[in-house]
Amino acid sequence: MHSVFRIGDIRKLDKKSPLYEVDLKLTSDDDQQLRQLTNRIREEVGRTGWYRMGHLLLKIGQFDKAEGLYMALLEQASNDSDKAHIYHMLGWSKDDQGQYTEAASFYEMSLKIERKTLPEDHPSLANTYNNIGLVYDNMGDYSKAVEFYKKTIKIKEKALSPDDPDLALSYNNIGLVYKNMGDYSKALECYEKSLKIKEKALPPNHPDLAYSYNNIGGVYNNMGDYSKALEFSEKSLKIREKALPPNHPSLATSYNNIGGVYKNMGDYSKALEFYEKSHKILEKALPSNHPHLASSYNNIGLAYSGKGDYSKALSFLEKALVIRQKSLPPTHPLIKETKDNIDHVKKKT
Repeated sequence: MHSVFRIGDIRKLDKKSPLYEVDLKLTSDDDQQLRQLTNRIREEVGRTGWYRMGHLLLKIGQFDKAEGLYMALLEQASNDSDKAHIYHMLGWSKDDQGQYTEAASFYEMSLKIERKTLPEDHPSLANTYNNIGLVYDNMGDYSKAVEFYKKTIKIKEKALSPDDPDLALSYNNIGLVYKNMGDYSKALECYEKSLKIKEKALPPNHPDLAYSYNNIGGVYNNMGDYSKALEFSEKSLKIREKALPPNHPSLATSYNNIGGVYKNMGDYSKALEFYEKSHKILEKALPSNHPHLASSYNNIGLAYSGKGDYSKALSFLEKALVIRQKSLPPTHPLIKETKDNIDHVKKKT
């Protein structure tokens, strides 16, 4: 092991000083939890050299740096396997930034190469189908998303063991589509399949577990079971606060979802507190026209509406609509949702 420290207590030196005192404890070579987590990260990132670095940059949200590296690697790529991988990773980067058309284009370039060189049931094809399904989901074309996710699961169920984390990912993703379609019982069934696998395969502080807890919490929120929703959302937040940098978009997701539970419970002040924590991170982490920022503006607007501050509500909802109209297809359901929210607030003013 290299030098790795656990953070103990963090104390501010005094009220006026911007300095903090941090207690650090050096980990030992036989720290099994750290070793397990390190090995898991190494397995997930995969490949070697600069390819590993590019994957790691995407994992921590450094999209511009990752894209610059992958474009340089593309110029040097000498075989179809490397080219397909690079296009795939560029698609992933664009998808995470909300640039769905560009993401689909890169994924399709990767798929075109893969189909020439791989059998129809190859796991690499499953990964590409999965990510194309994710793009369609983000674009609001849920039937297409389900189509590609089912192709993914069909391959993975044949190729992988029942406890493989990749299979968990596919159950999770198709669960997300069912959630977006309003079929919450199917969504919960898929999410719980995913979580069951992850709890066996991953260390208890792994960010992917946080992702599952977050999604299950979201379904319970939609089903009106707010105590369960808070329970799972807070489990997710606890892991993410320990495992991720303080400006990571996944932390914003947790704050946003907890805010959503409080909004549905009618506690609009508490909801606004968490929505603003989420928005503060997103403003730093994402491009100004990212759809997730639009969702953040929309949610803040709804919280202000609940508090009876309709002028502020309208201001935030209109910001959300501008972004969504620029970044999403004109038929996307979120555009209609935002317009409906604006009309609802205007009727109250």
